[in-house]
Amino acid sequence: MSLNRNEKAAVVSDVAAQAAKSQTLALAEYRGLTVEALNKLRVTARAQGVYLHVLKNTLARRAVAGTSFEAASDAMVGPLIYGFSEDAVAAAKVIADFAKTNDKLVLKGGAYGGKVLDVNGLKALASVPSKEVLLSQIAGLLKSPVQRTAAVLAALAQQKGGGAEAEAPADTAAA
Repeated sequence: MSLNRNEKAAVVSDVAAQAAKSQTLALAEYRGLTVEALNKLRVTARAQGVYLHVLKNTLARRAVAGTSFEAASDAMVGPLIYGFSEDAVAAAKVIADFAKTNDKLVLKGGAYGGKVLDVNGLKALASVPSKEVLLSQIAGLLKSPVQRTAAVLAALAQQKGGGAEAEAPADTAAA
């Protein structure tokens, strides 16, 4: 079913609004995917906060005109599914992970930070841990020196609490 002019304008404005608040665009060719597989992909994308939509390429080009995703306009060829995400890696991760289990979904590229991503760039972006994982890793790194310092101080306190016996070996070792 084709869209009339007003419906096309509504689609373009909806996608343009999504593109304006997104950091990443991931493109994949969905030729040969079943409706069931596409629905599964959409459910996964929705759970990860990814705006996933099958669009006419001309409408998609109009929607991303003037945004940082305009650079990817040349890659918008063929039957594509477009994934936009506010999280820098979510769209790439959802599409790349689904492509690993379904060979009918073919990664085509995307855009991040005004730069065009090829297939390898999209896979590399998908392999970056999520924001939550990175924050927990940073918290672990910050916590580690504090824990070590506390352990050393506790060992020193225990050693000093042991009396002269604990200090004697330390004094003879220094002599």
